[in-house]
Amino acid sequence: MKPIIFDTETTGTDHQTDQIIEAAWLELPERPYQFAAVAPEDLPYYQERFKPSVPISLGAQAVHHIICQDLVGCRDSKEFALPASPLLIIGHNVDFDWRMAGENPDIKRICTLALSRFLFPDKDSHTQSAMMYLIARRNGREAQARELLRNAHAALDDVRNCAIVLRFLLEVAMDAGHATDTWEEVHALSEKARIPTVMPYGKHKGTPINQVPNDYKAWLLRQPDVDPYLVQALRQR
Repeated sequence: MKPIIFDTETTGTDHQTDQIIEAAWLELPERPYQFAAVAPEDLPYYQERFKPSVPISLGAQAVHHIICQDLVGCRDSKEFALPASPLLIIGHNVDFDWRMAGENPDIKRICTLALSRFLFPDKDSHTQSAMMYLIARRNGREAQARELLRNAHAALDDVRNCAIVLRFLLEVAMDAGHATDTWEEVHALSEKARIPTVMPYGKHKGTPINQVPNDYKAWLLRQPDVDPYLVQALRQR
């Protein structure tokens, strides 16, 4: 598998109607330990903006600050393509970017948001920016983190910041005894981290899944579009 850290900026949040207007990725080494020795800005990267055929929503524009004039002369959004599979994409809430890029079921994904929640369940926030500040506090470099985050929600800056978070999470996971020698092992840990242990929503929100009544579990499993990781949790417990 070819591992990349991937991020997009888009016209909105609906993967069926909205489009990519900026994409970036970093190419990672074949083994995680090799990645730990390379600064994010020294990794090979791709970055490109695209012209959409749908309007940019106000909500999206307020996040990434990309305006239509920035996209004059850019290729059409429909021309965007990820590198050829087999591919492993890594990102904070990676499923959003995966869906925006076409939802290829053959692409494996590592979610640094899920890993952050799994490794630091007591923290009040697990956004990429929050994790950057967590790292900075440990190193006494909060001012440096603030500078790195000034361009948050620009795709290239976001993948480089994600690289910092990923490297930190790999160190923490290894210290906790988790296998991280290969990207396949990191992917397996991410898959484990994505299975919830408490109900994320509904009348039993916050309840440990093994304490949710069986009749409610059975009812929820019959509903359409339930998150597949929640389905796993409901069936396991």
